[in-house]
Amino acid sequence: MIKRDITSQCWRRFKNWPINHCYSTVSSDFEHQNLISLLQSCDQICQSAQIHCLMLKTGLDRIPFPLSKLLAQISMQDISYADSIFKQIKTPNLYMFNTMLRGHSVRSDPQNGLLLFNRMRAENHGFDQFTFVSVLKSCSRLLEIQTGLGVHTCVLKSGFGSVLNVMNALLHFYCVCGKTEDARHLFDEMGMMKDLVSGNTLMGGYLCVKEYALVLDLFKLLCRDSFGVSVTTILSAVSAVGQLLNASMGETIHVFCFKVGFLSNLNVVAALISMYGKHSCMHSARRLFDELDVKRDVVLWNCLIDGYARSGLLEEAVELLRLMKDHTVRPNSSTMAGLLSACSASGALGIGEYVHGYVEDEKLPLDAVLGTAIIDMYAKSGLLEKAVNVFDRLECKDVKSWTAMISGCGVHGQADEAVTLFHRMEEEGVVPNEVTFLTVVSACSHGGLVREGLWCFRRMVEMYKLKPRIEHYGCMIDLLGRAGLLEEAYELIKGLPVERDATAWRALLGACRVYGNVELAEHVKKELQGIHENHAADSLSLAGAYAAAGMVADHRYELETAKKGAGYSKIDLPF
Repeated sequence: MIKRDITSQCWRRFKNWPINHCYSTVSSDFEHQNLISLLQSCDQICQSAQIHCLMLKTGLDRIPFPLSKLLAQISMQDISYADSIFKQIKTPNLYMFNTMLRGHSVRSDPQNGLLLFNRMRAENHGFDQFTFVSVLKSCSRLLEIQTGLGVHTCVLKSGFGSVLNVMNALLHFYCVCGKTEDARHLFDEMGMMKDLVSGNTLMGGYLCVKEYALVLDLFKLLCRDSFGVSVTTILSAVSAVGQLLNASMGETIHVFCFKVGFLSNLNVVAALISMYGKHSCMHSARRLFDELDVKRDVVLWNCLIDGYARSGLLEEAVELLRLMKDHTVRPNSSTMAGLLSACSASGALGIGEYVHGYVEDEKLPLDAVLGTAIIDMYAKSGLLEKAVNVFDRLECKDVKSWTAMISGCGVHGQADEAVTLFHRMEEEGVVPNEVTFLTVVSACSHGGLVREGLWCFRRMVEMYKLKPRIEHYGCMIDLLGRAGLLEEAYELIKGLPVERDATAWRALLGACRVYGNVELAEHVKKELQGIHENHAADSLSLAGAYAAAGMVADHRYELETAKKGAGYSKIDLPF
């Protein structure tokens, strides 16, 4: 039921209005406020529906003001219900159109917002700044570049090119769609009109396309031109510095944050600690962490632990887990997952098992993120049976969990089990992604399952409409090559719809070495030289092809092979 602690008198008065109550555009402000207060007290759609029913009973649904307020309330609760009300309005006003445009722009069907905008244009309805802001938000969510360009034209024709909110919405649209050059051109055209929001939006766009140097250039421009900076500005700049590994610039921004008082913001502090971790400057990160006057939350602890793990200081990271317990801060799945990933990368099995034990001792919930990290750690450390045990205990498995388990089976030579897991994954309704298919095809390649590998590749393209990348084609070439189907592999690589790289050619060269196909191996070697991808291992593979065919390799290939250094790997074994 509707809350009655604040609005009970208003509700009783509204119910007692007679059918012919003269509620009109000249009604008293008190009556207007009664209706607005009542609508604002509705937390659930069923409550708003009660008011709608009473409005139908009293005839208020025929008066623009109460109908507009009802539509605004319901559009934020149930857009389908709001659509049904809107369709019954014979002559909707601009406020009603904008209400529906805003509702569609933040819900799951932004495409309907664009259709409604087209209707407004066809019926020659006027626009205002709120119309364009909502439509551009829909374009951004759908990445509708052409439609957005058309809206930009409408903005200029309608005379809204000097309205800051509209121009910032356009700027956001171009940045989200990756059109940063157009965004920068628009930013420069805004002249003195642009504000800090404009600068932050463009900085975010540069971050999305990994133009980190441009982020810092824009940060310097904002500081120089007295736009001021906000927390968002600092976070973008710190993220860019972390990616550029520019330690001196990072320290400069740290000092700047101290001067302007941003070190009281935990988000900024977390970003700075993370930046120092990427630079392996753990002394600076730890000093910043220890000097904090406020209570450190789990996010700050996670950033510091992740920094130690990235720097290979796993024992120090584990010690921080103990300190967290002393400070009564409970770790979460992100804390443990980052540490386990570092153990996987460095082969630190002992520490990985300790972390797993810590998870069980502290009775941390084994969600998909944490479970996947444990599975991946055990699989990469050679303990597939333990990985399977964790996988079977995992109640909520997402696509990453399945992919990690399939990859583990493939790496350990259990190609049949990898394919079986893939079928189970589909049966349980989990949709595979590009990485899943890559692991399955790779497992089939190493297990000699040509038919299953081809079936998975076709299913990826035909059933799930995923576009294969060069890595997928490389696995397919490796699959055909290992099966001795060298000519088929060669035809596949020649017909690639993506730019060929050394990965695919080297997979074919390795197969030529196994089957002693000298002629094709020499051709592949020339192709590698043609794309300026020459490596001592290529000459070694070619020499191997000669040996498999019972022929003597060219002397120059032997010299190139002699330059190849020895490789090694290591793993930390618990005792």
